[in-house]
Amino acid sequence: MRAALWFVGLFALAVAIALFAGNNEGMVSLFWSPYRVDISLNMLLLALLATFAIGYAALRAFSALLMLPQNAKRWRQQQKERQMYLAFVESFSHLQAGRYVRASKSAQTLLKLSDELRNEHAKVPQDSTMRAIAHMFAADSAHALRNVEERDRHYAQALEDVPLNGSQQQQEVREGAQMRAARWALDDRDPQEALRRLDQLAPGAKRRTMALRIKLKAGRLAREVQTSLETARLLYKHGGLSTEAASGIVRSLLQEQLHDTHDSAQVQQLWSDLPSVERQDADIVLSFAQRWLHVGGDSTTARSWLLPLWERYVQSPRQMHAGQQQRLFMCLQQALEDLDADWLARIESAQRAAPQDALLQYLAGMACVQRQLWGKGEQLLRQALQRLQEPALRTQSWKALALLAEQREDHAAAAHAWREAALQQTA
Repeated sequence: MRAALWFVGLFALAVAIALFAGNNEGMVSLFWSPYRVDISLNMLLLALLATFAIGYAALRAFSALLMLPQNAKRWRQQQKERQMYLAFVESFSHLQAGRYVRASKSAQTLLKLSDELRNEHAKVPQDSTMRAIAHMFAADSAHALRNVEERDRHYAQALEDVPLNGSQQQQEVREGAQMRAARWALDDRDPQEALRRLDQLAPGAKRRTMALRIKLKAGRLAREVQTSLETARLLYKHGGLSTEAASGIVRSLLQEQLHDTHDSAQVQQLWSDLPSVERQDADIVLSFAQRWLHVGGDSTTARSWLLPLWERYVQSPRQMHAGQQQRLFMCLQQALEDLDADWLARIESAQRAAPQDALLQYLAGMACVQRQLWGKGEQLLRQALQRLQEPALRTQSWKALALLAEQREDHAAAAHAWREAALQQTA
């Protein structure tokens, strides 16, 4: 459509010129004493137009001739820029493919071309950013080849190319380089250096998922349990860890903290610092209760910690797997000292509601023994032994029966019970 309009317009212009020139009888006289030249107005206009066209073409040709050296220089710079971008892509692709020597050579080529363009005072878009990334490519390659000196040299040059007061993009590249350097320190088994480099990040960058993951690994490697625990919780809050992974890491770290406690005050302080969500985790609660009893904590506090797990089990035993159930009843059995009436009522009520539950029979029997209800306790323990599968609980049951037999001076029954307890321990 556009071509048709141009074609119609051209014909209209030709018609207008023909009408003007065909009916134009004007004359132009030029006097140059003693001569006189008469030409038509159409010829004069055509001559002026031809003169203008020839003059304009001559000026353009002369200008192009003068600009030829500058255009040639610009063309050479453009070729070098294209080679820079090609070297950038090659370095990245070689690094991803594990060809570290080639990646380093491509990065060096990029840096060489950049130096040449800088010497020619050429302005390359994002030159500093590209140089910093190229230095990091070379540093990554040197790290993979275990050339620490070369790696640190390129890292220092990368930070020089992206200063602290640079643009937003330069700041991103600088922070990425610092995080990468922290990862190198982890690979070198130097967690303190990794944490030091993370501390150099801006406050906002420290809370990014990658930085938190590096900090978590460094903290665990440095055995800084509290730092690792706080980092794991923050990482889970930001979505950097799945629920299962976060729970496993937190449990492991809390186990390390509990292992380093030596009195009930320390365990109580750790329990007070626990978030409410972690106090609902069965494994964590059981670990705290076991450690509390191990360091001499009172049974009343242990039972208060275990009460939610007890209620969960009574409501539906399937909410806890077999290992957790065994640990729960072992902890409750160890916390039967000074058993109050409320807890005794809970145990008896739960046992009556589920008379076939061996674990409830076991706990009720041990509670009766603790309250010196020896006849009922012995009856419940013997019933529980018929269905108990856990060796640890069977051992405790036989030990309790042996002590009861010794109290009534039934030495044969006591010897039998002690033998069965020993067999369970070696099973």
